[in-house]
Amino acid sequence: MSSIRLVLLDIEGTTLPISFVKDVLFPYSDRVMPDLLREQADHPLVKVALADIEAAHPGCDPLDQLRAWTQRDEKVAPLKTLQGLAWKAGFESGALSARLYPDVAEALRAWHEAGLRLAVYSSGSASAQRLLYGYSDAGDLTPLFEAFHDLDIGGKKIAESYREISARAGVAPHEILFLSDVGAELDAAHEAGLKACQLIRKEDGTVPYPGVRHAADLHDVSRQFELPVS
Repeated sequence: MSSIRLVLLDIEGTTLPISFVKDVLFPYSDRVMPDLLREQADHPLVKVALADIEAAHPGCDPLDQLRAWTQRDEKVAPLKTLQGLAWKAGFESGALSARLYPDVAEALRAWHEAGLRLAVYSSGSASAQRLLYGYSDAGDLTPLFEAFHDLDIGGKKIAESYREISARAGVAPHEILFLSDVGAELDAAHEAGLKACQLIRKEDGTVPYPGVRHAADLHDVSRQFELPVS
């Protein structure tokens, strides 16, 4: 019998192809960002994001800086905030729909129905996480999750972030399984006492990381860690 009570999931490269983010979401936010900054100039989040950009890069055109961050896939708060606002409008209008890996919805529903607790930890904002799972090609999956964690809780390559997630959930670290495609994140989770497993998604060309357990998909995760299957 598995001792795991909570499964903590990364998104990009784990439950959703990186190609969807880079080939669909990033171009969409780049395309609509000029209109967003103009039409939502009085939005509190836009004001804070623009102020943060100016503080970090005085005199820089915010659109130029946002594009540069996007091209480098920087995990910075102003970019993630503004991308989240852009994607929200896109998902709600029907212009966007998240394409999850084929194994995701079935596995998540099976785990949830069996009583496993589920949570997300991604570099994308919590609001963007809810959009991806709320407007997915498998329907609205947000009711399956109890929490959506982003970089406000701390960096994903820092052990303390995982300890904080454990404390907030009221679950011992060794009772949490973290799934990600990134080795440094898995190392940090393991240092914090969590179980960890790398998803090897061939579509994204994931390179196996030494010293951690690997799985080809979420069904393989279920088999390895004795989790419920549908």
